[in-house]
Amino acid sequence: MKDIARYTSAERFVIVTLRLLIGWHILYEGFAKLLIPNWSSINFLQESQWILKGFSGWIISNPGVLGVVDFLNTWGLILIGLGLMLGLFTRVAAISGAALLLVYYLNNPPLISLEYSVPAEGSYLIISKTLIESMALIVLAVFPSGYFAGLDIIADKYLKRNK
Repeated sequence: MKDIARYTSAERFVIVTLRLLIGWHILYEGFAKLLIPNWSSINFLQESQWILKGFSGWIISNPGVLGVVDFLNTWGLILIGLGLMLGLFTRVAAISGAALLLVYYLNNPPLISLEYSVPAEGSYLIISKTLIESMALIVLAVFPSGYFAGLDIIADKYLKRNK
């Protein structure tokens, strides 16, 4: 079990709140994709203009692969969001979420030389909310927030008992 006593109440509150906020956002994004009939990542992938452009083009050109990517994206978001919200396998959820968001960022970064047909939500230069949220997930992976308020405590006891 993690030594959570070394963290103050305020530190635990802030980390758990950050985990819940990001978890809600990611979970909502996953459910939104699940509930939209015929949702596909094709429009996002068509906008790719940076280092993952070739890979995105390959995904688009293979309908079967696109279907798998859409499935994994939707359910990955849902599982990552649930893990963060419940504080269950929090470190895995946080690292997986950070990696997924980094893939989003690398597909469509806000760089000066790139122009997108879809208008951006705001004005960004190099740093976007996607990159910031990815880094916040790395912070969550470093701290044992699932032990502060979450199911990681129960999972840890169960896994140790069954070894």
